[in-house]
Amino acid sequence: MAGQYPEGMAVERSHDVAGCKRVDGGITRVFQLLGKRWTGPIVSVLTGGPAYFVDLRRAIPGISERMLSDRLTELAAAGLVVREVAEGPPLRVSYRLTEAGAALKPALRELAVWAEKHLPEEALGPGC
Repeated sequence: MAGQYPEGMAVERSHDVAGCKRVDGGITRVFQLLGKRWTGPIVSVLTGGPAYFVDLRRAIPGISERMLSDRLTELAAAGLVVREVAEGPPLRVSYRLTEAGAALKPALRELAVWAEKHLPEEALGPGC
C-alpha cells in the first residue's frame, strides 16, 4: 500500500502548514477585480482622463454595451471609478477614475512594458 513501509508500518508525515507558499491576499483581491475580462482595458482608457460611455465603447473593440455597463458598475462599487451625469438635453454620462483608480496608472504602464517585451501579440493568436 502506498504510504506504508514494507514492514506494514504506516508512514506518518508531518506538514508545516506555516511554511507553505501562499498567494498574497492583495494579489488575490487585485486579480479578482482586474483579472476579469475587459476591466483592465477600461481602467487603462480612463487613465487618459474622463470618458463618455460611447467613447469607452469605441476605445475597446469587441466589448458589448451590457458588459461595459457591468464592468463600470463593478469598478464604481470597488471605488475605482466615478459615474458623473451631465444634465441635458442631451443627458450625458461620463466616467472618471477616483484617486484610488488613478493610482493604478504606474502599475498598468509597467504591465504594458512587460507585455511588449515578454508577451508578443502573435503568441495570443489573431486579434481584432
